[in-house]
Amino acid sequence: MPGLPMNDPPPERLAAVLARAAGDVVAVTRVAALSGGAASATYAVDAVRNGTPWSLILQCAAAGDVADGALPKADQAALQRLAGRHGIPVAEVVAVLHPDDGMGQGFIMARVAGEALAPKWLKGDGFAAARAALTGQCAQVLARLHAIPIAEVAGLALPAGRTGEARMRMFAHYRSFGVNSPVFDLAFAWLAERCGDAEPDAIVHGDFRSGNFIIDEYGLAAVLDWELAHLGEGAEDLGWLCANAWRFGIWQKPVGGFGERDALYDTYAAAGGARVDRARAHMWEVWGTLRWGLACLQLGHDHVSGRVRSVERAAIGRRVSEVELDLLHLIRFGDI
Repeated sequence: MPGLPMNDPPPERLAAVLARAAGDVVAVTRVAALSGGAASATYAVDAVRNGTPWSLILQCAAAGDVADGALPKADQAALQRLAGRHGIPVAEVVAVLHPDDGMGQGFIMARVAGEALAPKWLKGDGFAAARAALTGQCAQVLARLHAIPIAEVAGLALPAGRTGEARMRMFAHYRSFGVNSPVFDLAFAWLAERCGDAEPDAIVHGDFRSGNFIIDEYGLAAVLDWELAHLGEGAEDLGWLCANAWRFGIWQKPVGGFGERDALYDTYAAAGGARVDRARAHMWEVWGTLRWGLACLQLGHDHVSGRVRSVERAAIGRRVSEVELDLLHLIRFGDI
């Protein structure tokens, strides 16, 4: 039923959705769960369309419906289609689930060939050329995204708010755990002196990082996971991409474990993005690092509170201490 958790999407229902979208005879031969986040579940779907194999991905809300204030899956699909029309590499959206389909919120897209696991393409010898090209490709993609007129997403439920309001919401979320971290307190005070209260002026991906890319031998084949998209400041995406958590151990390469900040900023500006102010970009890197720390705190709290018993969430919760070290380094030494 709509709005209920969906553990195993029935192949016959998926086949009906695909037949409706394609106008062809479709059979679904396999549905396999892939790794998913706290909010979304992802499945590989093998289908046959008029006798031809059709490789797809289903992404749906893990609990059937998205959380209050989150981007509805239909709007996420619409944004992904819009990004594709503006030259951003994304998976083609094939179909959007309807309430009557009985599988909650979600959409089906083409399966893009390549590697999604960041440690594999960051460290594998076969991806050396891809890594060399990736900084420039990411800069160009973000410049295109941030240049899309906000008017083009007027019909979508993208969260929006001033920078100061976002900081206060993040602080209230932190306080809701009843945990006191002197380093987090310091980071919030540091941000309060620097973030200002700017109006949103761009479409922000919200989770643009290593781990949310499909990488092939040439570089960036697709940008994934648009569920945290919102209206904000474009430099937020740049700072998030540089957070140490997304370097996967290759800390010497600040841009996602593969590139340098100067190359990212220069190519971003050359591709039509705003000229990057280093102090502002550094502020967003601290912001993004703190945001990841709160995500670790949330996941650890899920396990400790009993809301979601999970060894994985407990293990990520222990990474709060790593984030505290990252924050102290960024605040003391800047972006060196």
